[in-house]
Amino acid sequence: MQGPGLFLAQYVSDEAPFDSLPTLARWASELGFKGVQIPTWDERLFNLKRAAEDLAYCRSIQEMLGEHGLVITELSTHLQGQLVAVHPVYDTLFDGFAPAHLHGNPDARQAWAVEQVTLAAKASRNLGLKAVATFSGALLWPFLYPWPQRPAGLVEAGFEELAQRWLPILDVYDEAGIDLCYEIHPGEDLHDGATFERFLKATNQHPRCCILFDPSHFLLQQLDYLAFIDHFHDRIRMFHVKDAEFNPTALQGVYGGYESWIDRAGRFRSLGDGHVDFKGIFSRLAQYDFDGWAVIEWECALKHPEQGAAEGARFVDEHIIRVTDRAFDDFADAGVDEAGNRRLLGLKD
Repeated sequence: MQGPGLFLAQYVSDEAPFDSLPTLARWASELGFKGVQIPTWDERLFNLKRAAEDLAYCRSIQEMLGEHGLVITELSTHLQGQLVAVHPVYDTLFDGFAPAHLHGNPDARQAWAVEQVTLAAKASRNLGLKAVATFSGALLWPFLYPWPQRPAGLVEAGFEELAQRWLPILDVYDEAGIDLCYEIHPGEDLHDGATFERFLKATNQHPRCCILFDPSHFLLQQLDYLAFIDHFHDRIRMFHVKDAEFNPTALQGVYGGYESWIDRAGRFRSLGDGHVDFKGIFSRLAQYDFDGWAVIEWECALKHPEQGAAEGARFVDEHIIRVTDRAFDDFADAGVDEAGNRRLLGLKD
């Protein structure tokens, strides 16, 4: 496992040093980060279209980051991926994820989103990366709770349509040799293991259909995130290191009672301040030889983001496991050969 990395999306602003990639890179490097995950929707940091077409531009980005001892861990297309599938009830709210000239035009907005996610595959290939982060979008989220009773076939139809929208994109990723990693996240049709399995089936087990594992969203849903790693380890290609806590009360549980983040029973916390078992997670990922990046995504209802970044870099550094290359009891190896093994079993040569 490599790390620590930092997802830059929550840190970009109009104030220095957060207003450009070079100044962000210097800041992140000074905190001990070794990589940055770059959001592709903010041209203050990165020009996605140019990266998909211009190798010299890609080299200039890599060289600049290299001067600060950093590399790009992955590109993120979370906001664009969200727009690949939007239920009409959310049209107005999600218009803000797209350029202003597309607002009020869902079909044009979706076409733009598909192009954006496709460009990220080409840009990642030019940068020598292995995976891209995204959201699946959602057609079924308004029907999450089965009341009123969902009509027969509604869920199947929703996943069939979702797969039809994503399959051509997944094929582009396959041609580019890049994994497309869906963050399993409430608000998306892929929000837990069961929904990811439905999507896998609908996409014919597409080889580039992979997972961005973020345990905070699992804890807030009260899922077994360690068993999730056991079940899906061959599809997990990316890792967001993000903490959360869940403190149910007499007044609210996983649905949160429409309260603000600071007043919810389940809320995101800076690393080490929540309830996620990161020792267990890092051990599981090491057990399955996860060779991707441990990337911090800072979200917290209480702590300042700069404090969260500084503490988070140290937290990840201390949790990454250097996998052993020998058994702990090798010193007691008896050195018995095949013939000796047969004798020990009472078998004749």
